Amino acid sequence: MHENVAISGTPQSSMYSPIKAERRSFADGGVNPSLLGFGGAPIGNLFAEVGDEPAVAAVQEALRCGISFFDTAPYYGYGLSERRLGRGLAGVPRESFVLSTKVGRSIEADREGAKLNDGFAVVGAKAVFDYSYDGVMRSFDSSLERLGVDYVDVLLLHDIGRVTHGQQHPQRLRQALDEALPAMAELKASGACRAIGIGVNEVAVCLELMPQFPLDCILLAGRYTLLEQDGAWEIMEEALRRSVAILAAGPYNSGLLGDAHKPGATYNYSAVDPETLGRAQRIYDVCAAERVDVGAAALQFPLAHPAVATVVAGLRSVGEVRSAVERLNAKLPASLWSHLRDEGLLAPKVMVPI
Repeated sequence: MHENVAISGTPQSSMYSPIKAERRSFADGGVNPSLLGFGGAPIGNLFAEVGDEPAVAAVQEALRCGISFFDTAPYYGYGLSERRLGRGLAGVPRESFVLSTKVGRSIEADREGAKLNDGFAVVGAKAVFDYSYDGVMRSFDSSLERLGVDYVDVLLLHDIGRVTHGQQHPQRLRQALDEALPAMAELKASGACRAIGIGVNEVAVCLELMPQFPLDCILLAGRYTLLEQDGAWEIMEEALRRSVAILAAGPYNSGLLGDAHKPGATYNYSAVDPETLGRAQRIYDVCAAERVDVGAAALQFPLAHPAVATVVAGLRSVGEVRSAVERLNAKLPASLWSHLRDEGLLAPKVMVPI
């Protein structure tokens, strides 16, 4: 599961307001993320190289704008995202930000790696799935070292699910339940993290795991968005019933809804299919009629559901951070949501911003 690709095509302004100070806590009040979260995959060179200094500047600008939730993973650039995030947060009082990372893969040297490896423009490393107890502990220790912290707030098991693992899914799930998740629970009990959960872009595995292991949160990428809601509705309701917070990532569906003027060319980290592109174009047409930036609607939509604690957008530059803040703060007309419903673009039962 990659984080959402960065925003593009939105007019930038040097005058902007910090995001709303509202917090939606979870894990018995122990985790209090900002409404907008900084997704760290882009500063791990997702799809394109980013320089160290622009990446660090983006993190620091996010802090200045009131963003206090930062999500990353060893997988994002094979440690590059964590190292850059650590640099950007260095010297900042630890209690002033909420930090999330993941376990479930080990990072190994790869001298023959391709220029674009798993979507990351990084050479010399590779990621290997490892849901063992020892693998989780090693991964976590390495993450703390790269991030330059002695604890994280949220620890997520990365990319468990049948779509990802195919025929190996039953064995992977069993190992997750027997080894990885118990290891994470131990880390939580020790104070090394404050909440545990899973980070996925698959619906079915969320419903499989919630009854079998106590989770504090689920980072769900691309499945509860302005573009698509039906598949995730059962997850949202079950999460609300079980007090499992949803961290709504991938609000632009891999960049499809990221541009201010027209749909992008990618969906689910691949070339978009004609049917999905057509649906996206209809959303753009409605937003144009309502004089609304699609990106603003996409960012604000998930937050209408009471299970959602934060919306996490992938960001790679100062300009993109400012753009995301402007979008979250934008005042949207109520007529937008009724127009989208009338066009059959929102499920009747879906909650919308007030």
